[in-house]
Amino acid sequence: MSACAPIRATDPSRPQSDHQAHSPPPGPRRRFRIAGADVSAAVAVFLIALPLSLGIALATGAPLQAGLVAAGVGGLVAGRIGGCPLQVSGPAAGLTVVTADLIHRYGWRTTCTVTVLAGLAQLGLGCLRVARTALAVSPAIVHGMLAGIGVTIAVAQLHIVLGGTPQSSVLANLRALPAQLANLHPAAVTVSVLTLTLLLLWPRIPGRAGRLLRRIPAALVAVAGATAVASLSGIGVAKVDLPSWSSHALAGLPEGPALGLTAAVLTTTLVCSVQSLLGAVAVDKLVAARPGLTARVKRADLDRELLGQGAANIVSGALGGLPVAGVAVRSSANVNAGAVSRNSTMLHGVLVVIAALLMVPLLELIPLASLAALVMAVGIQMVSLHHIRTVTRHREVLVYAVTTLGVVFLGVLAGVMLGIAVAVAVAMHRLARTRITHEEKEGVHHVHVRGQLTFLAVPRLSRALHLVPQGAHAVVELDGSFMDHAAYESLQDWQNTHTAQGGSAEVTGRRAGTRTLTEPAPLHEEHGESSVGCRCRPWTPWRNHQCERPQSAPDADHPGAPGGPTGPGGPHGTGGRSGHRLARGISAFQRNTAPLVRSELARLAREGQRPSQLFLTCADSRLVTSMITSSGPGDLFVVRNVGNLVPLPGEESGDDSVAAAIEYAVDVLQVRSITVCGHSGCGAMQALLDAEPGGARTPLKRWLRHGQPSLERMADRSRPWARLAGRAPADAVEQLCLTNVVQQLEHLGAHESVSRALRDGALELHGMYFHVGEAQAYLLTEADGGKVFEHVEAADRSA
Repeated sequence: MSACAPIRATDPSRPQSDHQAHSPPPGPRRRFRIAGADVSAAVAVFLIALPLSLGIALATGAPLQAGLVAAGVGGLVAGRIGGCPLQVSGPAAGLTVVTADLIHRYGWRTTCTVTVLAGLAQLGLGCLRVARTALAVSPAIVHGMLAGIGVTIAVAQLHIVLGGTPQSSVLANLRALPAQLANLHPAAVTVSVLTLTLLLLWPRIPGRAGRLLRRIPAALVAVAGATAVASLSGIGVAKVDLPSWSSHALAGLPEGPALGLTAAVLTTTLVCSVQSLLGAVAVDKLVAARPGLTARVKRADLDRELLGQGAANIVSGALGGLPVAGVAVRSSANVNAGAVSRNSTMLHGVLVVIAALLMVPLLELIPLASLAALVMAVGIQMVSLHHIRTVTRHREVLVYAVTTLGVVFLGVLAGVMLGIAVAVAVAMHRLARTRITHEEKEGVHHVHVRGQLTFLAVPRLSRALHLVPQGAHAVVELDGSFMDHAAYESLQDWQNTHTAQGGSAEVTGRRAGTRTLTEPAPLHEEHGESSVGCRCRPWTPWRNHQCERPQSAPDADHPGAPGGPTGPGGPHGTGGRSGHRLARGISAFQRNTAPLVRSELARLAREGQRPSQLFLTCADSRLVTSMITSSGPGDLFVVRNVGNLVPLPGEESGDDSVAAAIEYAVDVLQVRSITVCGHSGCGAMQALLDAEPGGARTPLKRWLRHGQPSLERMADRSRPWARLAGRAPADAVEQLCLTNVVQQLEHLGAHESVSRALRDGALELHGMYFHVGEAQAYLLTEADGGKVFEHVEAADRSA
């Protein structure tokens, strides 16, 4: 034993091999490896980040090295510590206005100190675990803030594009624009136009060559192309000037009023945090869209992401860099390039550092006008038409517009605060805007409440309810999604009093408060039944229920009632039982369901139908396609017929409806899949089995002849039967139902439009079987050389 080796005391009562039994077996030391996908993604992100970092630094008026410092620190520090592995951080366009204002007011060294303090504030917020709170900010405010920043960036950079110098505010830039247009700098305009042209046209190169070329980022191509033209042609334009790193300015002691510096720190913290957190959520959505990546990349830890951004801002500010935040453009490029871990983000930071140290002569060839044009394009893209359409659909245009204008003319913090104030005012207005009306129709008093029923509306509700005389029948219709406790008690007290005085009250519509929206409140009981009558839940109109009413209050559904089966107008008149049930169902839809789907149906009416699949199933009344597929309006193009049959093309059936629907769905609607769905207990399949040769050729028999190939397929012993996973078909009818689905899929392939789409890879065919009694769906798969209908959950796991 070596003299310097430690001597360990051993316990004689304990075997010495105990410790060895629990020690890991000796083996090779683990090496640090980077996946090839991470390397290629890092290169792609680096090529985007390099020109953008310089351009953002130029737009803020900071030293150009500051953009490179922030990009390197964002990749290395935020990439290593942050909670969103694939989010790429660095200098963001959303921080341009804030940083430019700080530099203008306090100078560069104080701006770096503000960045450090903002990072400390982010660390504190991360430790308090309040990251999720930032997501409570209305999207209209966030999009308005980004739009306002985008407008400010675009207007300022336009002056550099034209060969001038930007002013300190948007108003000053707008006032100086006519003079700038009168004194254009041709060289700067030429370089800028070339940059914008390449930036616009590069992603639109068609064909296979375009797909290959588009792998090179458009930003890199635009700046590199403009730089090459400017250098080769000798155009006299201002270019990037990177001073020696030895003279690079670092953070210094803050100079300025304490209140102003505090506001600056708060503004920087707010913009950095909100942009980074929203970016992390967006990256989660991008990752979820790649099923193979979801298992390898965890969902973002927003509190940890806030800690990572705070640490990055502390380091970046201390080293003389710009503020750091998550950047949507680089993050989406990282995910789309195939990154699988945070190594891609960190490697991109390493590449930025290498470029900042070794590529200075090359970077100094870039014209400033080209970088300005690039940043101006980014600013224009921040005013998103998609976001404007979204806020318009949700009736939040006012919040969006006020926030945008506030950011443009008052600054980021003031604009956001103004947007929050308007959002709160709009919410309070909507909460308080409740319309309550009273009218009498045929001796029945109707009180209709439209809007949210809160304590603010209780006085008006009480006035309307007291217009109902004693002993009268009243119907209170609630057309809103919320009712607080004060309104609930007021309505309950009135109802109890009114019914105690000999009147009757019926409360219909959606109610909330201490109960769920569809749960009926306890109301006055009469003759052992609720006096409210039918309690239909708004999203279950498909249920074949019958609402029982007291025997003392017969209606059209009961014999002897006016308009009932034996009364006037029955059974075939408009007042008959089925007619009354239809009218009552439509009334329930208009009152309960229509308000919930109106906005979605309005969108579909504007945009037209764009279903994803054609669903061909039986006309059996027990098959509710929207229920068993969890689909909504606009999702399915549904064709139903007796037996879910697909006649072969060319059949002289006298009915081309199925073929026409298939052609329309595939060629016009361009559906991506067709599903043939059979079901248990199918009457059409039973009729096929029971059919006898000869007899009258009724329309039903003529139609069912298209199912004869299914019978022949089942009788052919050379073909394996389709079967259910886990059990054999219950009887011959179920076996024919399964076989029929397989046969109709073959018939589908014989249609020209379907076969063409299948050859092009634009269409998929699926078979499905729904067991009505078990409420169980099965999907058709290939297994062991045969057709097997697998349990849907098992199919999902295998997928």
